[in-house]
Amino acid sequence: MSNALVKKFLGGIIKQGRLEVTFADGDRLCFGRPTAGFPEVAIRFTDNKVSRDILMDPRIGAAEAFMDERLVIDSGDIMQLVQLLRANAPWDRGSTLRPPNPARRIANGIGFAFESINSRIASRRNAAHHYDIGNDLYRLMLDEPHMQYSCAYWPTDEMTLAQAQEAKLAHIAAKLALEPDQTVLDIGCGWGGMAIYLARHCGVTVSGITLSKEQLVLAQERAKAAGVADRVRFELVDYRDLPARGMTFDRIVSVGMFEHVGRPQFETFFRVAAELLTDEGVMLLHTIGRMGGPGSTDAFTRKYIFPGGYIPALSETLAASEKYRLIASDVETLRLHYAKTLRHWYANCMRHRAEIIDLYDQRFFNMWTFYLSGATAAFENGGMCNYQIQFTRNRHSLPLTRDYLLQGERALQGQ
Repeated sequence: MSNALVKKFLGGIIKQGRLEVTFADGDRLCFGRPTAGFPEVAIRFTDNKVSRDILMDPRIGAAEAFMDERLVIDSGDIMQLVQLLRANAPWDRGSTLRPPNPARRIANGIGFAFESINSRIASRRNAAHHYDIGNDLYRLMLDEPHMQYSCAYWPTDEMTLAQAQEAKLAHIAAKLALEPDQTVLDIGCGWGGMAIYLARHCGVTVSGITLSKEQLVLAQERAKAAGVADRVRFELVDYRDLPARGMTFDRIVSVGMFEHVGRPQFETFFRVAAELLTDEGVMLLHTIGRMGGPGSTDAFTRKYIFPGGYIPALSETLAASEKYRLIASDVETLRLHYAKTLRHWYANCMRHRAEIIDLYDQRFFNMWTFYLSGATAAFENGGMCNYQIQFTRNRHSLPLTRDYLLQGERALQGQ
């Protein structure tokens, strides 16, 4: 019965490209037709439960079957398989993949609501789940100069990953409209790439905060190696604890952290930001976002990748910021930049496959590459994008036109 339902499910999706499926009982079917630009993939189910698991919840069912090598890819790879499925059901055309069954949807909704609360203790635990798994993995996957674990910026396709990440840093720095000796707060500083870049190229003093002990240690080492330890300070602290110190900053930047805040904390985040900005302050928020309305986090991402995380819609992000009179002075939607970034990360992981398996195991490698593949598909054909939102406290803080952005970016890149 499950096999028949899977056949109906896949037959309703795969029209372009080709998917060959061999079921555990030896039954073999082909779906779709060869089409330029669409992959051709062959997979095999090693037991009869794979079909049932996929029908219960396609994303986590397929993920765990792939992780446990119960779903085996005989031709192609996991990136191509996920691309094939998502490209046949693009978000832009109103298409969706099959949702979990009703019981799973209810359970996932309850779990999502509970985890989204993100208390200080939960936030530290959630950050450790993803970022304290070891810096060695991220060294193998990310760009070497800046170790940026966020969407790069691709003015041209010919750029390397490192060049695109540096272009992203310059793009953000220009939006901050920095002046020498200003103070900058970097909320969610990662391994210090943004803070180090701003200190080196803009002559500012940066305070970077993180909830990851692994990130903190390496960020401090990298700042010292870059010769900016006197202008950059990293600390293990929750952003919600900063207002009590009575500090303010000329600029605030937050890249790839807002996704971890949790929807119930959106207003808290912007209240804190407003309290920490000077009256002439400017803030740049760089976050993954939903191109549609609010949603929820799927079970696979919650369980294995970002517990407590939530990708915000632009509408709910701006609604939360408006309560504290933060002026959204500039909004940019990066539509495909993260997809290009993720494909580079995936290629790096495949190139370092043996090393990553030695660090962890085959199951972890399968989980990680499924995560990267699903994320790529979400940006290429799903409902995900990146938003860069510039906020000010004062309508007079920035020039009247956007010309200063391009001028500042070119100056930073030496053009």
